[in-house]
Amino acid sequence: MSASALSGAQQRAHVGVIVPAVNRTCEEQFHRHAPPELGIHMMRARIAGKWSAPVAKLEPEITLATQVLAECSPDLMVYNCTASSMKEGPEGEKRILDIMEKAAGIRSISTSAAVGDAFKSFGIKSVVVITPYANNDEILFYLDKIGIKAVGNVALALPASKFVSVTPEEWHDLAVKHDTKDADAIFFSCAATTQIDAVAPTEKTLGKPVVNSNQAVLWSVLRHLRDKLGETATPTVGSLMRKRA
Repeated sequence: MSASALSGAQQRAHVGVIVPAVNRTCEEQFHRHAPPELGIHMMRARIAGKWSAPVAKLEPEITLATQVLAECSPDLMVYNCTASSMKEGPEGEKRILDIMEKAAGIRSISTSAAVGDAFKSFGIKSVVVITPYANNDEILFYLDKIGIKAVGNVALALPASKFVSVTPEEWHDLAVKHDTKDADAIFFSCAATTQIDAVAPTEKTLGKPVVNSNQAVLWSVLRHLRDKLGETATPTVGSLMRKRA
């Protein structure tokens, strides 16, 4: 059952999600995998792709997107873009969340923090990074800052319009091809891909945790809204979703 199967009045909690304007996958994935008791509300912003810029320059766009999204009174807000929330390290991520909380006064989380918390929940210290990006420099910079070693680095160098063209089977096969015994986990980085549907198959093949951006955000949202949603409203997208702490 998808989140849209219940009316807004029946839903017990609501999350507002800011995504890059170019993202074509996030709505469908969140509504498909989230529990029906969670209301999901999306807002597009020019924060990635050709609009990529330092956080200081993005502040007016982030502020506007946050203020508009806050009109539906979500219980939690999410800045869901892996690359732009990681590119200036944990300090840049904090600046983004400060902008959002100043603009709306609603507690906010980011993709990068959700991914970091997912790694902590597994005790992960090393990963193979697999992305559609031109390069993974910003991802590797953030991971290094939070104590995660990249023992594999795969960037497909695709244009943003082609991110969604890579199938879950192809993401799975890339993970199998580039996995190494030194990697505690696979990190599929990007909120604008089909990677979420490769998580469970890849874990089954490799026998190790797999973390993806949208999966980690959903997991983090459910943890933050546990007081409203309860423990049973948990989707099953890989082993991360069975983690409560």
